[in-house]
Amino acid sequence: MDRQLLERTDTGMPTRAVALDIDKIRADFPALKRRVGDFHLAYLDNTAATMKPRQVIEAISEFYSLRPANVHRGIHLLSEESTDAFEAARAKVATLLNAARADEIVFTRNTTEAINMAAFCLAERLKPGDEVLCTALEHHADLIPWQVLRDRKGIELRFAAVRPDGRLDLEDWYSQLSERTKIAAFAMVSNVSGSENPVAEMCAAVRRVGAISLVDAAQGVPHMPVDVQAIGCDLLACSAYKMLAPFGIGALYGRYSLLEQLPPYQTGGSMISSVSLEQTYFAPPPSRFEAGTPAVGDAVGWAAAIDYLQGVGMQALHERELELSRYLHERLSEVPGLKMLGEYYPGKPGIASFGLDCAHPHDIAQFLNEEGVAVRAGHHCAEPLHRALGFDSTVRASLYLYNTEAEVDQLIHALHTVREIFA
Repeated sequence: MDRQLLERTDTGMPTRAVALDIDKIRADFPALKRRVGDFHLAYLDNTAATMKPRQVIEAISEFYSLRPANVHRGIHLLSEESTDAFEAARAKVATLLNAARADEIVFTRNTTEAINMAAFCLAERLKPGDEVLCTALEHHADLIPWQVLRDRKGIELRFAAVRPDGRLDLEDWYSQLSERTKIAAFAMVSNVSGSENPVAEMCAAVRRVGAISLVDAAQGVPHMPVDVQAIGCDLLACSAYKMLAPFGIGALYGRYSLLEQLPPYQTGGSMISSVSLEQTYFAPPPSRFEAGTPAVGDAVGWAAAIDYLQGVGMQALHERELELSRYLHERLSEVPGLKMLGEYYPGKPGIASFGLDCAHPHDIAQFLNEEGVAVRAGHHCAEPLHRALGFDSTVRASLYLYNTEAEVDQLIHALHTVREIFA
């Protein structure tokens, strides 16, 4: 298979992707050098979290070594440098998403907090009888907040069905979208079936009925170019740790005219413009939604991860992952007794969830670990989707830019060994 070259600066940071040199990329990830017993580590749990390159690790270390001061309001050198680095990270996220302005990016802990923030802040706009339209393939983070909102506000919560092939039933979704819909929340890519939704078309339909769209892009932003202006979404949530960056930080993108209308999610320091004993005036977005001291070091790490990914090239990354996804699904189809949750289709992102007829997913994952293959087993925070497609749980293998065909082969060999042992 053709390998393409990756140009770098003198600092070692990728700059312009003529194409991908997987060996050079893998050399940047210390954890990928680990072994599990006699086996090389094949890390295929990227939907849960990705590995961190040395450039991100070094950026975080440098921040805490040289400028570990709190942000905003400090007038000494370290605080000013820390603030500059924090706001530069916000600008990088905005550029990555092609937001119209940097202050449309609200830092959160993760996608889960971003969606909860959106649900909480939108609650006062709803009245009994209003509808929120969700889907049956959502991660629990994009399902439970709306259930809580339903019980709290007396709204109607509706769900579009999932098809037997693991994809959203768009006909059902469109049939349930109406003028009664006030919020429509849906994933860009399912974290279980790997199916990708036509989010731009869906957001346009939501706009036509005068509702607010929220896109869960946790499995989208790390894997492909994402342009919030082209998508036309009102809100979009994502996490840093799924795209080479540290745990503990994510973002809620919001159209600024909408963010201006929303109340704060939490209150305290940093989110005010003025406070008296009688009255508080809140700061404009994004500060209004970022009470307390933020995760500055994690933001710096996220900025370094974005530099890395943009140096590789998001389109080149996406194309490589689709190529490897096709190979993964072809090889999985060779395993007797393996049942996929959802079907493969050309252009499907690199997520494959499946079961074997001879062993429980947790037993399979435990044995794969002994063969050096890291996967995830369970319902992957998507119990309704599993039930809808006739599964209690699955094994999930998921890909990222540093994975190889050899690691897929290692997975397939281990699955054949599982069958020999358990069958």
